[in-house]
Amino acid sequence: MTDNVVYWNGAFLPDSQARLPLLTHALHYGTGVFEGIRAYHDERTGEVLLFRALDHFRRMAHNVTLLNIDLPHPPEALVGIAADLIRRNDFRTDVYVRPLAFKSGARIGVTLPAEDSFAMIAVPLGDYLDTRKGLHCGVSSWRRVQDNAIPGRGKICGAYVNSALAAQEARDRGFDEAIMLNEAGHVAEGSAMNLFLVRDGRLVTPDVASGILEGITRDSVMTLSCDAMGVHTSERVVERTELYVADEIFLCGTAAQIAPVTRVDGRIVGTGKPGPITLELQEQYGRAVRRRLPRYVSWTEPVYGPAAERATLATA
Repeated sequence: MTDNVVYWNGAFLPDSQARLPLLTHALHYGTGVFEGIRAYHDERTGEVLLFRALDHFRRMAHNVTLLNIDLPHPPEALVGIAADLIRRNDFRTDVYVRPLAFKSGARIGVTLPAEDSFAMIAVPLGDYLDTRKGLHCGVSSWRRVQDNAIPGRGKICGAYVNSALAAQEARDRGFDEAIMLNEAGHVAEGSAMNLFLVRDGRLVTPDVASGILEGITRDSVMTLSCDAMGVHTSERVVERTELYVADEIFLCGTAAQIAPVTRVDGRIVGTGKPGPITLELQEQYGRAVRRRLPRYVSWTEPVYGPAAERATLATA
């Protein structure tokens, strides 16, 4: 098995050399913040394109303040480190990049220690969910963690126990994925992805006050649907029963991308097949991440060099 190169506290080194003490605070108490960033391989040029990496690192820079963590570099420099990490591993496929900032003091105690660490790994990754077929989702008995307990918008490591419980329950019950309600009983999101409905030709998605992650893919969907398709989005409270009467439903996120939902709690959504707006958004999103929509070139960052970047722009 190849020993991939990772970034660890200011240095690039083999993964086998990155080690933590067993008393590391984040391991015991979940005191870390992470991001998930995709990079897409463009077969036309051989280039690998980081997608909205700067937006991800800017979000991370905001989120670490929730745990009094200091990032070692500004977001622009972290984009460069992510690109360098992909190059050092010579990845020529779709890639998932995981930066992690965490409390690294080695001691017992739930208060936030002063010591911070930062790591970044990159791994090849295809589809997290099968985006070609419709998913069967179930509304989870586990409620989405609320902002006054652990802020869901923060991508805080410990909060993902909430997601893991919902996701495992869904699979144990025979579903592909979970849909979580918040403490008020309103729709929040999937176990680790945002949710959209289509009703009467418009997109509807839970608003940020519903306890959701302020997703980068969510923002991309709203932008693409408006600009490329003329379909506008309502951000508002979504009731559980709206899931049962929606024309279309899809989940979206960096890992999940855009994944259609065709059944919820055994009830058929729409025609029981991925709907036309969902399919068109999949198409537009797929073009955007591989630099085939000139309007959104700024969303991508070429990893392997300016020559490939010029070739990509010339053939867009």
